[in-house]
Order: sequence, then structure tokens, then C-alpha cells
Amino acid sequence: MERIHMNYINDIIHRLRCGESERQIAQDLGISRPTVHKYKIMVTMEGYLDIDTGRPGLEQLAEVLGPKPQPPKKPSTLEPYQQVVEQMIEQGIEMTAMWQRLRSDHGYTGSYSSVRRFVHRLQCPKPGEKAVIRVHSEPGEEMQVDFGSVGQLFDPDSGRLRTAYVFVATLCYSRHQYAELVFDQKTATWLGLHRRAFEHFGGIPKRVKPDNLKAAVSKALIHDPVLGEAYRRMAIHYGFLISPTAPAQPQQKGKVENGVHYVKRNFMAGKLFADINFANQHLLEWIREVAGPHPTFAPLRQSLVYTTIAIN
Repeated sequence: MERIHMNYINDIIHRLRCGESERQIAQDLGISRPTVHKYKIMVTMEGYLDIDTGRPGLEQLAEVLGPKPQPPKKPSTLEPYQQVVEQMIEQGIEMTAMWQRLRSDHGYTGSYSSVRRFVHRLQCPKPGEKAVIRVHSEPGEEMQVDFGSVGQLFDPDSGRLRTAYVFVATLCYSRHQYAELVFDQKTATWLGLHRRAFEHFGGIPKRVKPDNLKAAVSKALIHDPVLGEAYRRMAIHYGFLISPTAPAQPQQKGKVENGVHYVKRNFMAGKLFADINFANQHLLEWIREVAGPHPTFAPLRQSLVYTTIAIN
């Protein structure tokens, strides 16, 4: 029987209260559907799905539902080579040849079985096996978020050039965007960007789909049950659901990926800014006056589900 962390159980309760299906919860949290069903029965019997009752604390959940979380599994020996493996998958290289190239070109010493398990875990379909179709969202249903590197900008606080990133949030129905330039992808930055995106849009979407970022946001915010608690608390406070993009499945967030490329090619290309603050001022003007929502889609306000939760 699968054993999960109390933070996951708390997230399951939140999602069940929001009307999410067991299948969607299992997909978003990366756990099995039978495990979700098991805990649904348990929390229902305890009365935790009753909207009129307060949400239980983690200590109460641990006492009533248990068991304690298991230590993390040993990471794959392929973790340092993930980007190389993903590139080989995109090129359609068979796993046997992939294993041989990793050994000869990159000094990998692991077994073929390790490569096979790692590729299966990435859940990347082989070319031609699975067609990619355009996914349409209802108004207010989903917002996609992503980061992209934009080179170096001047940091007035440190007095030097630093590598900068653009954060882009795209409403999937209207294609309206919010973008901001930052110098890191840490937890506090990540949460603050979400808050400012909500303020810009004037409301909260039902679901937020973040990329599996390779920097501080990645496993710490999305997949790890302990370090991801800050993001989960924010989601519960503002009333949205987190749907992480599956590894090696960039088509699941194609709208925001296009938005990141659009900012890099059309706003940043060939321009020089005095510093990052000056660049962000012009970026906000560009979003409002130039980029705007896609002309074939509904206006901005049709894309949001309004909430009574204040943005502090």
C-alpha cells in the first residue's frame, strides 16, 4: 500500500473539496489512483470533506490517518545526464544506442536497465506513437506559467550584470499574459510572481500549470512534499489547484512556452536597458499596449474566475 506524506493528504483534502476527480488528483500529485481513493474514503469517514468544518492540521492528520512518511528513494544515476537523455529521446535514439553513447561520450558507468527505467520515468512517447492535439480551456480554467533565460541585465542593487529570467503567466482561454524579469527562481520570487500576476489579471484561475523547472522552483516547489509546502499553502489560500507539467511533455504547456519565446524574440531582441527595473517598466507597457490578448479570443475579464480572497 502506497504511503505518502501528510502534506499530500492535506492537498488531497483541498482538491476533493474543490470537486477534483480522483484521476486528476493522482495525475497532478504523481501518486496512484488507488492511493487517492483510499485516502478519500478515510477523510470522508473523518468528516474532513465537510465544507462547514475547518481544515485539519498536519498533526491531527498524522494522528488520525498516519502513517509517517518514508525516506526519499535513492536518486537515479541518470539524474546528472537528464538533459542529454531528453535530447536523445527527442532525436528518436533507441535506448540501447542511448546507453552506449552515454558510456562512450559522457563517461556514464551505470547499467542499461538504469537507462531503461529512467527513460520510462520521463514518460516521453516515441515519435509517431502519440499525436499531439490542441487543448482548449474554458474561461477561468487554467493559467500556465514558465521561466526563460533572457541573458544579462544590470542589477542596481549589486552594481553588476547578472543573468536574468523572464517569468510569463498565460491565461489559456484569452491568451492574455503577464511577464516580469527577475534574477532568480527561488521560492519567495516564485510566490511573489504569482501574486503579482493575479493582481495584474484581477482574479484567480481555477488551475495553474507550472513547468518542471530545473532551478530552485522544480522539485522543491512542485514534487517534494515538504519543501513544496509553501506553494501548496499559497494554492489553498488563493483557491487554485496546481497541475505540474509531466516530464518531457512540453506540449502540455505550449501556450506559455510560446509566450516566453514571444517575449524573448519581440521584446528583448536587440534592445538595451539601463537596468532590470527600467526593463520591467517597459515590459509592462509592452504587455498592455503591444502584446495584449490574442485577437481571436475573448477579452481579458472573460478568462478569470473572481474570488473574494484578498491579495495582500
